[in-house]
Amino acid sequence: MRIGIIGAGFSGLGAAIRLQQAGFTDVTLFERAAELGGTWRDNTYPGCACDIPSVLYSFSFAPNPEWTRMYPSQEEIWAYLRRVADAYGLRERIRFGADMSAARWDEASSTWRLAFKDRSEATVDILISASGFLNKPSFPRIEGLESFPGPAFHSSQWRHDVDLAGKRVALVGTGASAIQILPEIARTAARVHVFQRTPPWVLPRMDRALSAREQRWFR
Repeated sequence: MRIGIIGAGFSGLGAAIRLQQAGFTDVTLFERAAELGGTWRDNTYPGCACDIPSVLYSFSFAPNPEWTRMYPSQEEIWAYLRRVADAYGLRERIRFGADMSAARWDEASSTWRLAFKDRSEATVDILISASGFLNKPSFPRIEGLESFPGPAFHSSQWRHDVDLAGKRVALVGTGASAIQILPEIARTAARVHVFQRTPPWVLPRMDRALSAREQRWFR
């Protein structure tokens, strides 16, 4: 069976590895970016980290005893995903730069006909969507946003070239990303205005470094 997987983030990599372990040899991951990692590749905003304990944030077949903190950073999680992909030989199965534009079921041949924005095509027998739901930035419909003269960007497309030191910053939203961003930018910004629609529940994260002794226990 020719199996195609859309996306090379956590879900896509996990699916590909499990399929390999089940004996399927014709597996291709279609990734529109130039590198794997999904949301942990794309999100680089200040304070970006896992919001559940690191010991619960590994593949069951590839536990990671080397986490350095209770709640690992984006860089550490992304590095873990790259190591796992290399360990299971997935890079040769990933077709990078494959931005899919259409997937059509062909009843006559019982296959999926895939089309990509570079006008290339592919055919598979089984198609698995692992594209996630955090890969399309959602901007609020605020009147005048288009004519705002200052920098305006989404957290998933963080502009590291914009210096927030001494600036008045508006943070729209109080979800998981905003909760991580706020304490980081508040250290340097002159003032941060937070706009929320629904109040979230926030508990202390109790983050700390994991000792070498704890890492030995995990190993």
